[in-house]
Amino acid sequence: MSSELRISGLVLAAGSGERFGGPKQLAEFDGEPLVLRAARQLLYLAAIQKVAVTVGAQADAVESALAETEVELIPVAGWEEGMAASLRAGIAALRDSSDAVVVTLADQPLVTTDMVAVVLDAWDGEASAVRAVHDGIPGHPVLIGSRLFDSVDGLSGDVGAKALLGTDTLSVECGRGSILDADTPQQLDDLLGSTG
Repeated sequence: MSSELRISGLVLAAGSGERFGGPKQLAEFDGEPLVLRAARQLLYLAAIQKVAVTVGAQADAVESALAETEVELIPVAGWEEGMAASLRAGIAALRDSSDAVVVTLADQPLVTTDMVAVVLDAWDGEASAVRAVHDGIPGHPVLIGSRLFDSVDGLSGDVGAKALLGTDTLSVECGRGSILDADTPQQLDDLLGSTG
């Protein structure tokens, strides 16, 4: 990846955590809120110039959890729609200052800075996107190049960028943690147990 490219990081964290039974992004994993953990994995990388977090449900609490970090908060109107609303809002806020945006999810605590770095290192500035996979299963992080920014506007519902990724998308192996998320407190406990 060229050092001249402008890269932003985006954590999607606007949901209500309905399936989780409460604000999932504020649930603790290894002593810190999930949203803070996700943001830190992006903040640690010098190649990422700006990190933003989408907020909707529990916006004030999420802002408090991130108070000690240098992140931009992006309000999501209609966050109840699902992931597409977060992605549209995030890309709209970052597009003018970014050649690409690396997207992660607040509910994937096993996604690490190293995984983000692998995705960034794989991007040549030409491919429209790069996605983390494990054994061929797509996961996160996903790097969305500027050529796809307009297409993000057309997303709707509880879907991410998967529908936009074409044949020129690069896939890079990032390990099992790239495909594991926590939709329930039990799943979160299981993920914590898997790190021990």
